[in-house]
Amino acid sequence: MAEMTLGPDGWLIEARRVPSPNFDTRPIDMAISLLVVHAISLPPGVFSGDCVERLFLNSLDTSAHPYFVGLKGLRVSSHFFIRRDGELVQFVSCCDRAWHAGVSAWQGRSRCNDFSIGIELEGGDDDVFEEAQYRRLSSLVACLSHRYPIAAVAGHADISPGRKTDPGTRFDWTRLPAMLVAERNRITRFFMQGTK
Repeated sequence: MAEMTLGPDGWLIEARRVPSPNFDTRPIDMAISLLVVHAISLPPGVFSGDCVERLFLNSLDTSAHPYFVGLKGLRVSSHFFIRRDGELVQFVSCCDRAWHAGVSAWQGRSRCNDFSIGIELEGGDDDVFEEAQYRRLSSLVACLSHRYPIAAVAGHADISPGRKTDPGTRFDWTRLPAMLVAERNRITRFFMQGTK
């Protein structure tokens, strides 16, 4: 796992930048304390093309597929999108509020967009996620946790129960903590070697 660099403007240097118009300003002095993991593919089960990007850019041709009809007029975004091969795309600065959570609550707090960063994985509820996606996600979580007081990583289903089901039952929540421990150990060893 490679270290990542988040600039002071909230844009990750290692991500491909595709600015979405679907964002606004976070409430003043609102700390980012939650990471929300989502899953998306458009159309469902299709893992190629640029339909997810077009959705977040408000340029999706809703006549191109029957599933897209229900997305007409939808204005959504996420901070990050991790493709099946591990490519990382960023749509919204972490300093701003992306429109990813919708009606949501976490530990008694509503409006999760106010205090969270959204991370979309290319996939769906019934899909097994790729090793490259887990690696990229763990590196991203480590980077964001270094910058912000992240207290939890939750699924969209956790903050919007009954309304959302992603990232689905095939997402392996046990892998993320193990990979984060390995990443922290690697960084610690690196700095310890530098002091010798």
